[in-house]
Amino acid sequence: MTSSTQDLATRSRAAVWHPCTQMARLADVPPLPIARGDGAWLFGTDGRRYFDANSSWWVNLFGHSDKPLIAAIKHQLDTLPHVMLAGCTHEPAVRLGERLSARTGGALGHVFFGSDGASAVEIALKQSFHTWKNRGQPDKREFVCLQNSYHGETLGALSVTDVQVFRDAYDPLLMRAHIVPSPDARRGNEAEALAAMRALLAERHAQIACVIVEPLIQGAAGMVMYAPEYLTGLRELTREFNVHLIADEIAVGCGRTGTFFAWEQTQAEWPDFVLLSKGITGGTMPLSLVLTTDDVFAAFWSEDVTRGFLHSHSYTGNPLACAAANAVLDRFDAGQLDDNRAQADRLARAFAPLAEHPRLRHLRQRGMILAFDVADAPPRFAERFHLAAREHELLIRPIGSTVYLMPPYLIADDTAAFLADGVAKTLNDVLA
Repeated sequence: MTSSTQDLATRSRAAVWHPCTQMARLADVPPLPIARGDGAWLFGTDGRRYFDANSSWWVNLFGHSDKPLIAAIKHQLDTLPHVMLAGCTHEPAVRLGERLSARTGGALGHVFFGSDGASAVEIALKQSFHTWKNRGQPDKREFVCLQNSYHGETLGALSVTDVQVFRDAYDPLLMRAHIVPSPDARRGNEAEALAAMRALLAERHAQIACVIVEPLIQGAAGMVMYAPEYLTGLRELTREFNVHLIADEIAVGCGRTGTFFAWEQTQAEWPDFVLLSKGITGGTMPLSLVLTTDDVFAAFWSEDVTRGFLHSHSYTGNPLACAAANAVLDRFDAGQLDDNRAQADRLARAFAPLAEHPRLRHLRQRGMILAFDVADAPPRFAERFHLAAREHELLIRPIGSTVYLMPPYLIADDTAAFLADGVAKTLNDVLA
């Protein structure tokens, strides 16, 4: 690092409490000072560049400093930066709600706005419970999640999260959710997982409000992938036992899995709730959305204020964020999914030879998400891989011993080859 870069890293360690970071480790793993971003690349204050292979926590769909997104935000900034959504409304929010509803064929016709993924989870859990309460079934207050699930780090979201590193410290504060075995294509256990879910719902459906799942891929669990047929079976079970289903598409929505909603790859009717965040604004503005049905919405329709959904934050439905989200949808209306399928094929071809690596296990891919596990990974593997990858112009943060790519939708043939070569070299450096 140059002296100015080192100074910024040192100042950051003193002044900024970094997320998902053991601050005591920052002397050995200093934060990387970034000056600017352009496309798939981030540029450090020392002039070095890094390919943002994880899309800065899975948000930068079209890379950094994307001109159409910036133009949409600037235009909105000149007209209406913000107005409260309680008692007021505005075109960007209405248009966004209409367009997302249309993408579900009208099945999910009502959109509630939040600020981030965890808040969307909180909103959906509250709406599910409150729906049953308004219908005279207040005992339906229990939640179900899958083993190794991740749904956020606020207290309600942590209650349906089963990643111990996030959950354990706060366990005494949390609600008790039912945790059911999760499907995993590596084990081929989808049928067994559905059987376990059936057993629980048969026993506790009178007390269970909802089941929450990450469709097709459990992200923080290490990019655990499973078949769409599990979701079809799960939807049938939740219908049979009169329990809500929440599809948390915060990580996997917006085209990541090959369809705009991961749920579109099932043969099932839509869930009661679908959650979006992360990529919906292309990495520009904080925003989350909870899409739900006429049936849920009707449960709150009353002159009685206490039967309404009294939830908000100051920036609910912020026009700048909604303008960015509408610009993202413009790209999908213009054929982004066709581009993504071609880009996913390029990644698959480039990484196929890596499957022969003796320490690599379970090379897997769904859409624009590619991952593999490393056998007999050394201590602090994720940290060591992250640091080594920087030397190959890559910004990658593995999850445990799982290396994954969730890159911006900017993958040409030479880009895919560069990524595969850099990941292979980094893997060999770490294992050597």
